[in-house]
Formats: sequence, structure tokens, C-alpha cells
Amino acid sequence: MKKLYATDEKAYIDALKRHMEFYNSEGTAGCLIHGIALSMEEKKANGVPVPGEVITGIKTGLMGPIAGIGDTIIWGTAKAIILALGCTFALQGNIIGAFIPFLFPLLGYMLGWLFLKFGYRVGKDAVMKLMKSGMINTIITGASIMGLFMMGALSSSYVSVSTSLTFTMENAEPIVVQDILDQILVGILPLICIFGIYWYFTRKGANYNKVILGVLVISMVASFFGILG
Repeated sequence: MKKLYATDEKAYIDALKRHMEFYNSEGTAGCLIHGIALSMEEKKANGVPVPGEVITGIKTGLMGPIAGIGDTIIWGTAKAIILALGCTFALQGNIIGAFIPFLFPLLGYMLGWLFLKFGYRVGKDAVMKLMKSGMINTIITGASIMGLFMMGALSSSYVSVSTSLTFTMENAEPIVVQDILDQILVGILPLICIFGIYWYFTRKGANYNKVILGVLVISMVASFFGILG
């Protein structure tokens, strides 16, 4: 702003006030909005009659839909894939697993820069046409489905819950509870665990620290009494 309005102090102050208004979007995909706003501010500084309210309106109007794209594709899909890949190498004892998670911030930086340049180049009109075409909703839906597949794959691969409970009856073979559960559905305990956590999130809110602490406490207590093995 200081560079654009170097010779007009009042316009500079107005621009600062304009961009101090409430704005909240996903950080990486939100760079698209930053690029659009920068392009519009540049036009305004060069004499094009762009009302300040239009710049503010574009930011507040796009911040929700763009946040949906960023949260779904970047945090819900790309992060899950990268961290799952890192976990796979780490569980195999490969040191590469320790460095793979660093691909996520690198990806965020690169995508943020590309979004910024794209928003600056195409401006608000092209982005609004893209939003109205319905393509954004298709991308979000596809990324959401892919993210759910990844969560399901990670849950089945890395969540391991079993019980060591057995009941001994006179003149009969011991009854192994885990064998009975496996006959009903293989992996039913991990499935119950995942759905229990999902239920907590939907009813009590996404408090990850409580979930982690709760899982640790329940696991230690159940293991101490021989319920879980």
C-alpha cells in the first residue's frame, strides 16, 4: 500500500483501513484473493475508478468459498496423503520418513505463490466466472471423496485394537472374545474406535487434545485390567 499510494497520504490511510476490516480465509488458497485485491488496488492507485467498497466486497465474498477449496484440497487431502506416505516409510525404519512431512509446507508455499500470481493476473472477473460455472463445487466434492478414502485407508492400516479377554468354563474350551468378534466382522474394534471418535467430534466439537488424552487413558486402563491386548 505504501508503494502504491506513495504520493497520496489520504488514499494510503484509506487503503490501510480498508484492509483492516474482517477477513478470514484459508492461508494457501486465500492467496488467490490477495492477488485479486492487489490487482484492484494497483488499478485504483493508477486512476481507474475502483470503489474501495468493491475491493472489500470481493475479499469478504470470496473468503468463504476459497477457504472451502483450501481446507478440502490442501488440509483434507494433500496433507493426509503426504503424512501417510511419511508414516509408511517411518514404520519400515526408513529415514526418508522423517523428511517427507516437510513436503507439506513446501507444497503450501509453492501453491500459495501460484495462487497469488494467478489472482493478480486474471483479476476478479475470471474468478467470479469460475465460481459461477460450478467447477469449484465439483473440485471440492472430488477432493472430499478422495480425502475420505485416505482417512479410511489410514484408519484400517494404522488403527490396531484387539482384546485379550477369555472366558474359561468347566469341561470346555476357553472362549476367546477376539475370535468371536472376528467371526462377526474382522477389525470391528478398530471400526468402533474410529466411529466413537467421529461421534465425539460431531457431538462435542473438534477438541483434538481431549481425544488424544482420552485414547491414551482408556488404552492404559483397559490394558492394565487385561481388557485390551
